[in-house]
Amino acid sequence: MAKGKDFLRIMVGLATAAGLAGCAAQGAPGGDPGARPLPAGQSCQTIRGELNKLDSRGVPAKVERATAGQKLSPNDKADVDRYNQLLNYYLGGRCHV
Repeated sequence: MAKGKDFLRIMVGLATAAGLAGCAAQGAPGGDPGARPLPAGQSCQTIRGELNKLDSRGVPAKVERATAGQKLSPNDKADVDRYNQLLNYYLGGRCHV
């Protein structure tokens, strides 16, 4: 159960950060830019599927370690980078809404 709670905590934290960054970039209250287009050949479902695969491999725990400043192996860092990239696509494309 903790795994699901960790994932939710990460998602909420990243969504909050993305939202704040979006507000700061707009400079005006209520200046929502709307959903960003997804990369060519991607859909919300394909991105969610890849996120699920990374979740099953324990990548959210690696994200937590990276966030805490712990060192990661090059392979773990690549997993964390890919996870963050996919999460940015997912949130930016408004797949979560």
